[in-house]
Amino acid sequence: QVQLVESGGGLVQAGGSLRLSCEVSGTVPSISAMGWYRQVPGKQREVVARMYSGGETNYGDSVKGRFTISRDNAKNTVYLQMNSLKLEDTAVYYCRVTVSGFLYWGRGTQVTVSS
Repeated sequence: QVQLVESGGGLVQAGGSLRLSCEVSGTVPSISAMGWYRQVPGKQREVVARMYSGGETNYGDSVKGRFTISRDNAKNTVYLQMNSLKLEDTAVYYCRVTVSGFLYWGRGTQVTVSS
């Protein structure tokens, strides 16, 4: 069984930085993709950043140039470095991985950006 645990969320002032972590545990034979998504109440969950097994990445338009996704294969952990945070980045951030064709989600971590 695959489990995801996110950490690193919190309260930060606009212009500040946070780094989110997502540790993947359990039986993880092959992770083909890892990513971060976010959701605010009343809106659909949206893609923030994704990374594929070959190292390719893509980002949501609103975070390009400010956020960076990375992974540590040895630790089965994916990170999201968030810089120059804006009020509109406030959301619950979710980690998602694709393992052997199945999707797994974390429970989410709250990020709140204050003025």
